[in-house]
Order: sequence, then C-alpha cells, then structure tokens
Amino acid sequence: MEQLNARSMLDAATSAAAPVEKPFVERRRRLSPAALAIVNQKVARAYSPIVITGFVRVADFVLLSLVGTVLYFGYVTPQTGFRWEYLAAICAVAAAAVICFQAADMYQVQLFRGQLRQMTRMISSWSFVFLLFIGISFFARLGSEVSRLWLAAFFSLGLAALAAERLALRTLVRTWAREGRLDRRTIIVGSDRNGEELVEALKAQEDSDIHVLGVFDDRNDSRALDTCAGAPKLGKVDDIVEFARRTRVDLVLFALPISAETRILEMLKKLWVLPVDIRLSAHTNKLRFRPRSYSYLGEVPTLDVFEAPITDWDLVMKWLFDRIVGGLALLAALPVMALVALAVKLDSPGPVLFRQKRFGFNNERIDVYKFRSMYHHQADPTASKVVTKNDPRVTRVGRFIRKTSLDELPQLFNVVFSGNLSLVGPRPHAVQGKLQSRLFDEAVDGYFARHRVKPGITGWAQINGWRGEIDNEEKIQKRVEFDLYYIENWSVLFDLYILLKTPISLLTKNENAY
Repeated sequence: MEQLNARSMLDAATSAAAPVEKPFVERRRRLSPAALAIVNQKVARAYSPIVITGFVRVADFVLLSLVGTVLYFGYVTPQTGFRWEYLAAICAVAAAAVICFQAADMYQVQLFRGQLRQMTRMISSWSFVFLLFIGISFFARLGSEVSRLWLAAFFSLGLAALAAERLALRTLVRTWAREGRLDRRTIIVGSDRNGEELVEALKAQEDSDIHVLGVFDDRNDSRALDTCAGAPKLGKVDDIVEFARRTRVDLVLFALPISAETRILEMLKKLWVLPVDIRLSAHTNKLRFRPRSYSYLGEVPTLDVFEAPITDWDLVMKWLFDRIVGGLALLAALPVMALVALAVKLDSPGPVLFRQKRFGFNNERIDVYKFRSMYHHQADPTASKVVTKNDPRVTRVGRFIRKTSLDELPQLFNVVFSGNLSLVGPRPHAVQGKLQSRLFDEAVDGYFARHRVKPGITGWAQINGWRGEIDNEEKIQKRVEFDLYYIENWSVLFDLYILLKTPISLLTKNENAY
C-alpha cells in the first residue's frame, strides 16, 4: 500500500511536468514474424537455481535445528536441566546433514521436481548422520548422557519434517517450471547441420532446463536450414540484439566450429553488449581440450566466452544493498528533499518533480524522477538539447541543485519502490542523449554494454569527475570506459566505496555540472 501511495504521489507531482510534444519514435530493427511471435509471448521472470538451492540448504539447517531444539526443551530440559552441549550437538547434526545431502547431490533443482529419488537419498543420508553421531558418542563415552528417547524422536520427527519440506518444495518447483521461471531461454547461432545436431543433443537430455527458442544465421544459401530439429530460424545475427531486448534470453550458444574464428569474432563484437551468457558449443569440434576447460549443459560441452554480470547471489546481495541502504538514505534525505521541494515551488511555477525517459537495464525505457530544475514551459523530457553553462532554461534554484546533484534525490524512490535503479551503477542517460548531432551509441563503439547492469544514482565514472555536460567525444568515451570497469569489477565493497566517495566528489569534481 505504501508503495502504491508513493507512486501515486509521484505521478501526481509530475502530471504536468512537460509540455505536450510529438511522441518520440525509437529506432527499432524489424524482426521476422517467427521472432515476433516469441517476443509477444508473456515471459515470467527467471529464478536462479543457485539461489534456490542455497535457500534450501539454509532451510534444511534451520528446520533440523528447530526440531532438535524444540524436542530438547520440551522433553530433556524439564528432567535434567539446561545443558549447552545438547544445543551444540543439535547444530552439529544439522550441519552434518546438510553436508551429507550435498555429498549425495541432493541440492539440484532437477532433483527437487521428482519424489522417489530425493526421498531415498534423503533417508539414507539422514540415517548415516545419526549412525555417525551414535558412533562418535560411543567412542567419546557419552552414550549414557544422551537421552535415547530424544535421539529417536529427533531422528523420526526430523525425517518427517524433511519429507514435508521436500513435498512442499516439489510442488513449488513444479509450479515454477510450468511458468518457465527455471528455463534457460536459449538461442542458437548457426542453422546448418552443426546447429541441428546441437539442438537434437540439447533436446535429448532428460530434466534439462534448456529451452531453445530458435536459431539465427546470416547465410541464405543451402547450408542454412529453415528449422533445426524443430527450432525455427528467427532471423540474422544482427537481429539477436533487438530480439534479446524485447524478450528474455539467458544464453546465446554458437554452433559454429572453432575454426570459424573470424566469423565468431565478428558476431561477438555485436553480441557482447547483451546481459546474457555467451558460449561456444564444442560437441562437434574434433579439437578436444582438458575436461576442466569445458562447462557443460547437461552432457553437451561448451566453452565460456562471456558471462552475464552480477547474477545469482551477487544479484541478491546488490538487491539487499539497494533496498536496505537505499531505504535508510531515503529516510535521512527526506528533510533535505522537503526543503528542496519548497525552494523549487517558490522559485518558479510548475510541478516540483520532473519525470524523464532514460535507458535502464538491457535498454529498457524507465521513468526517472528528479526535482524540476528548468522552467516548466521549457522542459525537455527527452533531453534532446544538452544543458550548457548559463543555460537560460535552468532556474536559479535549478542551477544550485544541479551543481550539487540535489536534483537527483527523488531517484531514491526509483531505487526503493520501483527497483529500476540501483544506488550505484552506470548513470542512466536520456534516450535522446546526443553528442552534437549523434546519439551516444553512434558516437561510442560498445556504448550499450554499460546497460548490462541496472543503472545507478551515482557511479564509478561520476566520482572520477566524468559527470555533467557532454560536449566532446572524450567525455562520453571516458564515461563508458569507467562504467565498463565498474561492471567487470563489481562487489558490494566497491559499491560502498563509491557511495562514500560520492559526497566528496560532488564538492571537488563538479566543474562540468551546470
């Protein structure tokens, strides 16, 4: 409810933020009918198998510890009093169970879908843990000090609790599977015989999470097939970027031989800007490397080329960092925001907030909130004209809040409520941002690679002085270079360092902010 109220207030505050203009028509590559049919399908957000299995490990440990502790306080403590050794033993048994479950390969999403296999492995592993505990107690001469009834109840109720948990997990995982949340949506590059063999190999595997959407190929001769083992040809390699921005794609898999390195390099120059895993299939290559050189899709060997940045647990950590630190920052900034809002309102007529379309993750168009710094009748929602020094469109208060970046504070609403911005990341540029007469992606090679992660309120480029007006090629190139460095070297500590350095940077490196 609070989130809805906040959004309603923001929408009301920006309802008259800009004069009516002709709608901006974006440049979009035309896709084939087959590709459009897939793009128009509703696709659920993916869940990381690594994160799911991690949560199951934690759930197993907590559940077993809870069962053992409840039994201890309910039965043993009233008879013998409290002894911390029991609690230590309970935690040790729970930890040993998780280790044994891991050794038995029980933490696999594919295994969660079944019932018989995981139940038999769980019973045998849980029994082994208790036999191990009994053996240790015997050799340590502690058998007489351990309640046999408590031990038997812990074994039985612990097993029952694990079985109930696994049944609930099975239902949940099967629901996610039906919704496509566990699928790795994959496209194949190369629609020749190699591509057909690759698709057949992927489809032949049981319990595979690979969902082949289709194939792409530039060739129009007899080598290029219209379908590969039932997977339709969706277009040319140049279409992949547009396709991956309009629907969820998790993996791009090349079915080309390693010997076609020139073609592969040309394609990679176009595709590396996407936030997806890119691999080279090795199933048909005669050249064999050591097994450790490969990563496997089931039994299909592949060579990693590019990996999507900030995934799995890294993504969870960044989400928590944004929500917790962003929420605290929003609470701390509310008094300052109230003063700025009052100053904006008193300085010139018009709404307090300004809403602008900017590039988000994977070129998604997002609404970014700012305090209005221009006269209302001269607002520029598409940023088609760069703000320059002594720009007459900027108000008196606007000059101050732009110089100090106070106009960016409402973007904390984007971080905390909308979730389409991070606290730290590449700054979101306006969709019509230009260097002279050229759009930014036309001026800088690989510009869209900075959109492989969620944009941020502050970033590595900003604290190094690359902020404000972009009036020459070096400024936009340096921004992209620093943004790419941030993406490749991200960590929570790096985010925290940038966040702490931001106030200092605003005071010492603001010569380009107008």
